[in-house]
Amino acid sequence: MSRSTALGRIAAVVAIVGAVVVLVLVLNGGDDAYEVTAEFENASQLVPGNEVIVGGVPVGSVKTIELGDDGQALVDFTVEDEYAPLRRGTTATVRSYSLSGIANRQIQLTIPPDSTAGEEIPAGGSLAQSETVSEVDLDEVFNTLDKDTVADFKRVIKGFETSYDGVGKQANEGFRYANPFLSTSRGLFAELTYDERALENLIVDTSNLSGALAARAPDISGLVGNLNTMMSAIGNQKLALAEAISKLPDFMRNANTTFVNLRAALDDTDPLVEASYPAVEELGPFIDTLRPAIADAVPTIRDLDAIVKRGGKDNDLVELTRDQVGLAKRAVGSGAPDCGSGDLSDPANGAGDDDFSQGAFGESVCALTNGNGTLAMFRPYTPELVGWFDDFSHPGTFDALGAVGRIGTSFNQFSASAAGLPDLGLPVDPNDLIGPAGTLQNDLDFKCPGSEERPLPPSIGEGGNVFTDSGNLDCDPGDVLREP
Repeated sequence: MSRSTALGRIAAVVAIVGAVVVLVLVLNGGDDAYEVTAEFENASQLVPGNEVIVGGVPVGSVKTIELGDDGQALVDFTVEDEYAPLRRGTTATVRSYSLSGIANRQIQLTIPPDSTAGEEIPAGGSLAQSETVSEVDLDEVFNTLDKDTVADFKRVIKGFETSYDGVGKQANEGFRYANPFLSTSRGLFAELTYDERALENLIVDTSNLSGALAARAPDISGLVGNLNTMMSAIGNQKLALAEAISKLPDFMRNANTTFVNLRAALDDTDPLVEASYPAVEELGPFIDTLRPAIADAVPTIRDLDAIVKRGGKDNDLVELTRDQVGLAKRAVGSGAPDCGSGDLSDPANGAGDDDFSQGAFGESVCALTNGNGTLAMFRPYTPELVGWFDDFSHPGTFDALGAVGRIGTSFNQFSASAAGLPDLGLPVDPNDLIGPAGTLQNDLDFKCPGSEERPLPPSIGEGGNVFTDSGNLDCDPGDVLREP
């Protein structure tokens, strides 16, 4: 063997040994890798080599699985330097790749945000069982069900098979669109279970609300019925509602203009408000004084209420007002009164008044109108009327000797005659007693006012006491008492 050949063999051996050392260093480089131990309730079919993922990205792998002192599974796994070291608040969850397969498990790390993350977990540290979640297999769920429930569940699955028979393609297309809903629902339920205490309170409060609503079931039923009636009425007026909605923009524009102008109006009211301050200050004492008055007025208002409206018939102001309608008709009648000419001797006088349809006011007007002539005739005889009331004579007069009383008797209801007088055995002829020249006067039945008085002497005045109103009175000025 030549020297060069021996040197070549030595070089080859050294190269092989160097390659082995490099390979060992590469393979054993994990000694410097970040590694932690997670305590799981069970290993959930994990095996060494399963992936460790963060947000769906592989960041490490499972190294070893051992049994702990308390029966828990101790899983050692590595994490790449980019995500190391982990911090407190990190959760390790065992997930499945799919529903079928062998050893299709992985560990999913949920890393907390920096604002809530705790202290760093050093290499070789551990995640407590409270920070891990084991996989729950379907068979564990089914094992909690009894035989009847499992049988019913099998029938449900067979029913799904029947319902999807021949429409699998369409169902898959529908499931593709249902994926966003399912993922969103997953996020919703994750948020609901994030704060279990708040969720529990929500469920309890919802139960109490449901109980309260159930206790008022008739009222709620009535409310729903009335709401249905209201919405039906609104639906029946859809044309009017549409028209109102179409006019709403113009209304809002006008309202906007009004509100803008209202600002200036409010500025204009500032002087009024300032001027009202003194009145408002005085208003307080006035209201204090008014309050007792209002309190004292309560009985009055109560009595007034009884006057205005009271139970029973014909005993309150409302019924009086109602009856005044008929009273007004009776008082006013047919309208303007027709009182005729006022001449009582005229047969046609007051012809429109024969049926008394002119009402009480009209009849009173006609009575006063038609009575003017009679009242005018009686007016000049006022002294005689007063004398008749005053003991059938005039009270008399006074002279130098004192009071003088005069009595004059007139028989106007008959005419005395000599033939009608009895034979009194007097030495005087009766014809000398009756007549204008006799002691007894007759036919004095058309006397004028003042004819009962003795004529005034010529020294006082001419014409005597007789009043004829310049000849307008229908009387005889000659029917007077004879001079004594």
